[in-house]
Amino acid sequence: MCIKCGKCIPGCTIHRINPDETTSPRGFLDLLKGVEEGEIELDKNAKDIFESCFLCNQCVEVCPNSLPTDFMIENVRKKIADKYGIAWFKRAFFFLLKHRWAYDIVSKLGFMFQTCGFKIEAEKNAMRSRFNIPMLKKGRLLPSMKQTPFLKKYPEKIPAKNPKKRVAIFIGCMANYNYTEVGDALVSILKFLDIDIFIPKKQLCCGAPAYFTGDFKTVEDLIRYNIEYFESFIDEVDAIIVPEATCTAMLKKDYEEYIHAHMDENWTKRHQKIKAKIFGTTEWLYKHTDLKEKLANKKKQPEVITYHNSCHFGRVFNIKKEPRNLLTQVYQINEMSDPDMCCGFGGITIQTEKFDLAVKAGQKKAEVIKAVDADIVSAECSACRMQITEQLDKAGDNKIFKHPLELIAKAIEKK
Repeated sequence: MCIKCGKCIPGCTIHRINPDETTSPRGFLDLLKGVEEGEIELDKNAKDIFESCFLCNQCVEVCPNSLPTDFMIENVRKKIADKYGIAWFKRAFFFLLKHRWAYDIVSKLGFMFQTCGFKIEAEKNAMRSRFNIPMLKKGRLLPSMKQTPFLKKYPEKIPAKNPKKRVAIFIGCMANYNYTEVGDALVSILKFLDIDIFIPKKQLCCGAPAYFTGDFKTVEDLIRYNIEYFESFIDEVDAIIVPEATCTAMLKKDYEEYIHAHMDENWTKRHQKIKAKIFGTTEWLYKHTDLKEKLANKKKQPEVITYHNSCHFGRVFNIKKEPRNLLTQVYQINEMSDPDMCCGFGGITIQTEKFDLAVKAGQKKAEVIKAVDADIVSAECSACRMQITEQLDKAGDNKIFKHPLELIAKAIEKK
């Protein structure tokens, strides 16, 4: 169905830094067809090409035939994983995603010993590597570990005095272990709105890192677990709200596509009920509460914001106006020239074995952000936060990254 129109090429993240027809969406599609029909061997060269896609969804957004190129690349990566295996450190990480107890232990040890190998930079909410170790060069910034994960900081139920609604929070792994202030801000906002809070303590990772790597066994285990767990409380809440773009897209869009292609139809029906109540946080707060009106009565904050549209909200769900309409009640927003440009995070393979691609894509985004007269860059995505923080550091820009929920909570709490 690809008509070779080329609309997908100008904004393609990998093509922008590697202008070769092979690594363009229509190039990927031609190669995928060749692999599927047995004309092209899935050799290491093909593996290298298919693993260079950032899965930013730009091609899907602009395609006149709405071809799911991302879905097809995710599926060929499963074939790659079956043929070549998955690196040990990825398998170890995916084990943690399925076993919260193990992730909690690793997180605790990471917090206790992080200063041995890293210098903490609290202002950037990051830690800088002191040494060169495999796949981690000296000076690289990573999100710092927190003493207590979000899921252990609060009771499961936080009742409101006169509740108008009741929501469940799906926090996401990075906001649970690294950027816990995002969850703190969300709790603060929901209390301000007099909304009952339910924090499902047994939630597991959405499965996005494994899905983008081709580990479908882990993905399917997590899909089954999370849907069954959500079913245990879905009738008791008005919504499941998620402060992470990638988690939201995985839970709503990718679960649906994966189940349709690989699982029993019964799971489709079960997922549909769950999907109807899953929302990104600013989307739900804007559409289903009076937060905007309440913020209008708050004092304007001095910081100037520039806003980045994370791929999995901006492109997948067109969530762009919602965070801006909330933030502009209390902050000035100066728009960057290309807020839709992918930051270049790209997933675990891009961040490890192909980090040079992440740097090239990230530096282009950093220059766009650097050119804006603003104090803070914001986006509703921890992956974007990790990538943009490091690339701004490399570009010599001192802008600080804040999640929109943090900025809103600050304005609410300010006397």
